[in-house]
Amino acid sequence: MNFLLKAAKVIDPASSFHDQTVDILIENGIITDIQTTIKAKEHVKEVTLENLHVSQGWFDSSVSFGEPGYEERETITHGLKVAGKSGFTSIAINPNTLPITDTSASVGFLISKSQNNAVSLYPIGSLSVKSEGVDLAELYDMQQAGAIAFGDYKKAIQNPNLLKIALLYAQNFDGLVLSYPQDNNIAGKGIVNEEEQSTLLGLKGIPALAEELQVARDLFLLEYTGGKLHIPTISTAKSVALIRDAKAKGLHVSCSVTGHHLALTDTELTTFDTNYKVQPPLRTQSDIDALLLGIKDGTIDMITSDHQPMDVEHKKVEFDNAKYGTIGLETIFGGVNKLLGVEKSVAMLTNGKTIFGIDNNTINTGNKAELALFNPEIDVVFENEQVLSTSKNSVFIGKTLKGTTYGIIANGQMVLK
Repeated sequence: MNFLLKAAKVIDPASSFHDQTVDILIENGIITDIQTTIKAKEHVKEVTLENLHVSQGWFDSSVSFGEPGYEERETITHGLKVAGKSGFTSIAINPNTLPITDTSASVGFLISKSQNNAVSLYPIGSLSVKSEGVDLAELYDMQQAGAIAFGDYKKAIQNPNLLKIALLYAQNFDGLVLSYPQDNNIAGKGIVNEEEQSTLLGLKGIPALAEELQVARDLFLLEYTGGKLHIPTISTAKSVALIRDAKAKGLHVSCSVTGHHLALTDTELTTFDTNYKVQPPLRTQSDIDALLLGIKDGTIDMITSDHQPMDVEHKKVEFDNAKYGTIGLETIFGGVNKLLGVEKSVAMLTNGKTIFGIDNNTINTGNKAELALFNPEIDVVFENEQVLSTSKNSVFIGKTLKGTTYGIIANGQMVLK
């Protein structure tokens, strides 16, 4: 289908049209013309939206749906529609399914299930067999089948030798290894950040040290082995400092932070709302300040929604017994834009493509059209009725967000709310 975007402000520093308001003609999935004004043609759908801004389509490096195995939380088909309406043209899907994504066949299933969608799905293969942290999974076979990285989602690699072997082996095919930053022996049975709030509320705490020890260990291993390491969803000030130092040494390390860890502190826990039970736990304002500085100076490479739908049966229970996780695709832009502004927010939602080996398509004529459509200047109170996901476990219910998404144009298709 062909589209004509009218009066769209381009947010793309790599484009010669950056910061200009233009009309954009898209024919057969390709940007064929960009001018101040373009006359509508036959068989072209004209798109006019209030205060329309466009950028390169966004990429989320940590998304969970459920299918196969947990379809009641979210299916692939519906989840991809949610991602598209939220501004994402590509997502990396976590291997926390049933069965675990630890073979080339399971990678192939995910790719085939997502065919012919506007949003492109890229599987992350499990680093270890069944994500049990014992034996290395079939990394090369999964890469050949389409996996773009390897990690055991939210399961720390307790055996340092396994990570060492993975980093060495993955270099043979330029593979990206993910390591969740938590030392389980230090974390113990903790469920929230170990600080003043955990004491006041009588909840078992996870000290920041649990994350930082693991980050330090993984960086020592990376320095020894070489290779490419991605540390997902860091949450403490010391983690930022450790990664900053590692990058200064020239280590090939990248990291991400979630939108909710930038916007919310552990003071939210006073209501015992299980939507705030997330991994890693919400930390303190001083941690947020360090994370924001890490974004500003380039230590933190990307922001993720860490979208993790969870059915009501596992959330509407006592806090101790509730499962971890929050949805985030719908709210990531509005939450981050409020903190960082539009240009930095867009950069942090697109930077991950290069690290995960996904093509960047700038907004210029002749390029593939992969566009996020949004309005960055409207304040929105996020309520239950605006949740697009099948599961409703959002930390941002009742919060004021800045900006809203309209949808995307990608793979020759348009997805709008």
